[in-house]
Amino acid sequence: MTTTNQTTDWNALDTEAFRQTVRTFFEQNYPAELRYPKTRLRWAEIKDWYMTLSRKGWVAPSWPQVYGGMGLSPEKLIVFIEEQERWGVGRAPDMGIVMIGPLLIQYGSDEQRQKYLPKIIQSENIWCQGYSEPNAGSDLASLRTDAVEEGDDFIVNGQKTWTTLAQDATHIFLLVRTDKTVKKQEGISFLLVDFTTPGITVRPIRNIAGHEEFCEV
Repeated sequence: MTTTNQTTDWNALDTEAFRQTVRTFFEQNYPAELRYPKTRLRWAEIKDWYMTLSRKGWVAPSWPQVYGGMGLSPEKLIVFIEEQERWGVGRAPDMGIVMIGPLLIQYGSDEQRQKYLPKIIQSENIWCQGYSEPNAGSDLASLRTDAVEEGDDFIVNGQKTWTTLAQDATHIFLLVRTDKTVKKQEGISFLLVDFTTPGITVRPIRNIAGHEEFCEV
């Protein structure tokens, strides 16, 4: 599956030449008013920049080029991140880029890759992470959200919390308990859920500074 006409072999470039290419692009294209944001930027604020990267073929620097990424080596990826930090580039909602995308590339089916990866690149799908619960944070084996298979569907009941920017997401990936007969470290499954599914409520959590970066789902 090919999602871009990206053909540049970035890893063939000298490291300093690559650094200068990235630096120049950020300096010339990243909005000055968004440099060094004090809080996580909301999707409405950062969407135009995300789409600029998407059109450039740079929105997923670590993904293989065949899936729309830059195909960067670890060395070049570090340079890319260093230049982002140097220029104060804000972090877009990126769970699709850094979490679910690489997982599907490595372990997903062809059908899943074809369905989800292009929509991440094109910003049609914005993902958030559904791991933590009110009584299961660092100890994810204690999660209580369960999913019962019913025909071709799963019926999910439970609550997630501290879900970053869920109010801007279109999809969520969930850890859920699908087998209660085994020890708690087992019987956990990974589901991909569309937020248009009936029965889902997203409630932003306002902190003492008035920010709403996290949500309950």
